[in-house]
Amino acid sequence: MANITKKVSWSSRADDSNATGEGTPLLNGSEQLGYSRQDSLKGRPKEITHNEKLLSLKYESLDYDNSENQLFLEEERRMSYLGFRCLEISRWVVCGLIGFLTGLIACFIDIMVEQLTGLKYYVVKENIEKFTAGGGLSISLILWAVLNSAFVMVGAIIVAFFEPIAGGSGIPQIKCYLNGVKIPRVVRLKTLLVKVAGVICSVAGGLVVGKEGPMIHSGAVVAAGVSQGRSTSLKRDFKIFEYFRRDTEKRDFVSAGAAAGVSAAFGAPVGGVLFSLEEAASYWNQMLTWRIFFASMISTFTLNFFLSVYNKNPGELSNPGLINFGSFDRNSSSEYNLYEIPLFIGMGAIGGLLGALFNALNYWLTIFRIRYIHRPCLQVMEAMLVAAVTATVSFIMIYFSNACQPLDVVQGEDYPLQLYCDDGEYNSMATTFFNRPEKSVQNLFHNPPGSYHPLTLGVFTITYFFLACWTYGLAVSAGVFIPSLLIGAAWGRLIGIMLPTLSSTNSTGQIWADPGKYALIGAAAQLGGIVRMTLSLTVILIEATGNVTYGLPLMLVLMTAKIVGDYFEEGLYDIHIKLQSVPFVHSEAPPTSHWLTAREVMSSPVTSFNRVERVGTIVDLLSNTSTNHNGFPVVVSNANGEEPAKLCGLILRSQLIVLLKHKVFVELARSKLTRRKLQLKDFRDAYPRFPPIQSIHVSQDERECMMDLTEFMNPTPYTVPQETSLPRVYKLFRALGLRHLVVVDDSNRVVGLVTRKDLARYHLGKHGLEELQLAQT
Repeated sequence: MANITKKVSWSSRADDSNATGEGTPLLNGSEQLGYSRQDSLKGRPKEITHNEKLLSLKYESLDYDNSENQLFLEEERRMSYLGFRCLEISRWVVCGLIGFLTGLIACFIDIMVEQLTGLKYYVVKENIEKFTAGGGLSISLILWAVLNSAFVMVGAIIVAFFEPIAGGSGIPQIKCYLNGVKIPRVVRLKTLLVKVAGVICSVAGGLVVGKEGPMIHSGAVVAAGVSQGRSTSLKRDFKIFEYFRRDTEKRDFVSAGAAAGVSAAFGAPVGGVLFSLEEAASYWNQMLTWRIFFASMISTFTLNFFLSVYNKNPGELSNPGLINFGSFDRNSSSEYNLYEIPLFIGMGAIGGLLGALFNALNYWLTIFRIRYIHRPCLQVMEAMLVAAVTATVSFIMIYFSNACQPLDVVQGEDYPLQLYCDDGEYNSMATTFFNRPEKSVQNLFHNPPGSYHPLTLGVFTITYFFLACWTYGLAVSAGVFIPSLLIGAAWGRLIGIMLPTLSSTNSTGQIWADPGKYALIGAAAQLGGIVRMTLSLTVILIEATGNVTYGLPLMLVLMTAKIVGDYFEEGLYDIHIKLQSVPFVHSEAPPTSHWLTAREVMSSPVTSFNRVERVGTIVDLLSNTSTNHNGFPVVVSNANGEEPAKLCGLILRSQLIVLLKHKVFVELARSKLTRRKLQLKDFRDAYPRFPPIQSIHVSQDERECMMDLTEFMNPTPYTVPQETSLPRVYKLFRALGLRHLVVVDDSNRVVGLVTRKDLARYHLGKHGLEELQLAQT
């Protein structure tokens, strides 16, 4: 593919932490593409060259491996049994707070969307009724388009101009974060505020979006903030949960936040846990499972309770999630027979094909946006255009639709619109567009046969499919879950309506009489075909329907949709991760990579420090813009210096910066001028925004001092022999959440260093094992 001029959307602002990339030269001898680190820190980057065959060096890795240095061991020795128990209780308390706050946010979003949607409905309805008899419905169309565009304009402005990372659903970014990639600003308080306000405006503006996907991102941000006991954005430190101020602990809580978001969205606590396990986390254990399940349960209960209070039914806990599929009772009309399972599998294949088409269209649309719609003002204009077109298309379909249904067919219809229907009837097409998408999905599942005309469903499916494809990727906060479910439910119900006409027997016709079950299967097939989730999505749908009877068909449908879809195109989230050139490390190494060894994939030569190193040398290496390394092996040589230096530890750039900031020099320690002994608390206080090396002043005299790294380095870093195969290196790196893996020879001498970029650049392409180029983009 040709180079594309773009402005990077996931990190379009300079990272406040001033993180630097891990320099990784290409193995084939070609030069790295990119810019100097100084250029990348001047503010918002200019238009830069992007190619899908590149892997970006601008993304940092997270330190998911604890540094077991002397400070860590001393702190652990000082901690009593009661202290460890208090820490464990604190983890449960934090998870409970995460669930509670995530549920509150979901409740707030739901109430605000309902109020704004209701207000818009009554304004437009009054206008339509005014002009239906006397003509002039074009005024109603303009009013509807203007209202939608106004809401969307507000949502797009706050995303495009204030926090671009809050755009979309946020699920790809959270997947990357839990994979070990530091996406700038992804878990900031400002991101959460923009996310919540943006999704309210997007849904109220009538875009073909859902509010369920952004709940996962919102829960992750809540988790990252609560677990740290402070807000770096507000510059407030509450002096609590200080022990959790490191990437390892933060990752576990963000996993809980993502699960709580799923639980609040779908009322599916178990599905939330499985989503975090299947789609996000690279590390798992039994206690983490329990804590995440606890957070998910608290989240769905909180949402349930406060929505019952809002609906003036306190104590009646009937709203477990933002979307309620309704109960699929075990009656004769909703049962399925064994001979229907092949039909369900066929629907899964259709979902996989439609999902692959959706993803392919959205991929090329995203490429177009990257090339031409990279300025914030253009992004806002595009979002307003989509809102206006959506309103116009909806209005045209309603105007030409004759889908009139008696009002008593549907009990409790929220937004009936009569238009040209007779008295006592409503236009089902208008109701489908005016309803909140969640309500439309529920109607497609449970409305009795005869509620929808086949032509109405067919036209709606095609229109909604292309509108949803166009909408996903706009500079607005929005998810793709509900549009996918709605598209699938529409064509699934259409199949359910058509089937009885193919049968002449009464018994078979009775089984096929309920099109709602086919709407459910179609919804699962379409969503599975787009996002390619299997285990977690099966459980989420089972929990949302409240009927385990459909467990087997749903599982088969989702498996079929994934298999068929993967044959043509990747999942939607994986596509957007790849478009951002993120060094994402998958669960397994490429199948044909056993012939590659650590020696062939490692970065070399490696910049190392002596156990006792001169301060000037450390400052110069950290300030060198051509070697943006973050991990440095520490070596020691024998007294006469005849033998090569051997590995004795590993120290991080962030640790060296803290040591320089506190001036932990050997000469000062001997002269007793040092203030106090450094503790782990000093490193946690600087986390996560460590100061840049340029902000630390070191005098000329101090440059001649020596720094002893023995106490602060990790004396037992993970190492591999240089003949280790790539799959073994990959498995070790991925399972342990490493940031650096030292490659040594038979004499324990450092010969190279393996980082995330070294592993992520190998993938299985159409022509076998391919190697991506690295670029500072």
